[in-house]
Amino acid sequence: MILVEDLRKNYGRVKALRGLSLEIQRGEIFGLLGPNGAGKTTFIRILTSLTRPTDGRVWINGLDINKYPEKVKRKIGLVPQYLNLDQELTAEENLEFYGRLYGMATGERKRRLEELLKFVGLAERASDLVEGYSMGMKRRLLIARALMPSPKVLLMDEPTVGLDPQTRRKLWELITALKNQGVTVLLTTHYIEEAERLCDRVGIIDEGRLIALGSPQELKNKVGLIAVEIMAPDGVKRRFFRNREKALEYGSRYYKENKCDFLLREANLEDVFIELTGRKIRE
Repeated sequence: MILVEDLRKNYGRVKALRGLSLEIQRGEIFGLLGPNGAGKTTFIRILTSLTRPTDGRVWINGLDINKYPEKVKRKIGLVPQYLNLDQELTAEENLEFYGRLYGMATGERKRRLEELLKFVGLAERASDLVEGYSMGMKRRLLIARALMPSPKVLLMDEPTVGLDPQTRRKLWELITALKNQGVTVLLTTHYIEEAERLCDRVGIIDEGRLIALGSPQELKNKVGLIAVEIMAPDGVKRRFFRNREKALEYGSRYYKENKCDFLLREANLEDVFIELTGRKIRE
């Protein structure tokens, strides 16, 4: 559904993307994981034709975005990181206006906005001004707006940033439901749990380069499934093992020799990132 070949983007001397290549399959949830400034938002802007790449090519549903930007835009929906809803309109009016921009017929617009407001749980607040919505409700409305033209691909840039855990999980349910409807979802995130819970595959990006690609389980297998954290005097030290028995054996031996407490836990995608880059995703 999305094919990217050697994508590069320079802003003067700053290289935001450095030869990014990947393929996203139809109907999968693909997560792009990385710290702020890694190139995630630049990638989304290129996919939506808001930014032209310095070099490289991108195809969406078989269409070259550089040659057919207008056609591509009709195949995708965008949920931006920052709220850009019209606060002085109702939810219904926001969707109505968006449908008109896409040239949707009157009957189709009405049917679609009613369907989507119900889907995101805002049907009972459809006539309320958006300025009175909570952050979570606004995020859900952003998703509904992006889905108005029935896109084949949904791009989501940090869709749950700033939300409380309960609201975040509600959005996860919506995203999973979209996958079940056959929508291809590409989301950028720096939330580890979000990537592990939602994504069929994850690409870890750092300084504009794709440094790892695979399912969450495949990526964790690369470093080891069990982490041992040693509480050493000069800081926490980590080692990874394939199973709990080996991890416990190492931790116990280290404790006897150095009298340092240790902790066993399951490895996560942040561990993969740290092992590959030497720094934490949230830094």
